[in-house]
Amino acid sequence: MLTEIRAYHDALSELDRQICECLYHELCQGLPEATPKVWHGHPVWFLDGNPIAGYSKLKSGIRLLFWSGQSFEEPTLKNEGNFKAAEVRYTALEEVDLTALRRWLAKSIEIQWDYKNIVKRKGVLERLK
Repeated sequence: MLTEIRAYHDALSELDRQICECLYHELCQGLPEATPKVWHGHPVWFLDGNPIAGYSKLKSGIRLLFWSGQSFEEPTLKNEGNFKAAEVRYTALEEVDLTALRRWLAKSIEIQWDYKNIVKRKGVLERLK
């Protein structure tokens, strides 16, 4: 485990740490080609420079976020933000549905919005107007 991610986990309560360690293990297994790092203060996995999945501590529990999750067509994942992200939140380790999580991870490899280049494309479109 990366030092930065270990430090992130160490700062959590025991309950939250259990959830995050489960998510860490599953994300590493399900996204073997991805690069994990702490990004904007929480663990995120990247493929080809694009954020794919990550988790963070919120007041209400642990949020697992998939940057292209709205395109997965999974009713358990709730829309988050203005783009295509979707999330699920956990308050107990028992809430983590490993079958669903593994399905979402497989979809996250197949379905990816190119967030790395959104700003560049938007800039080009603005210049063409």
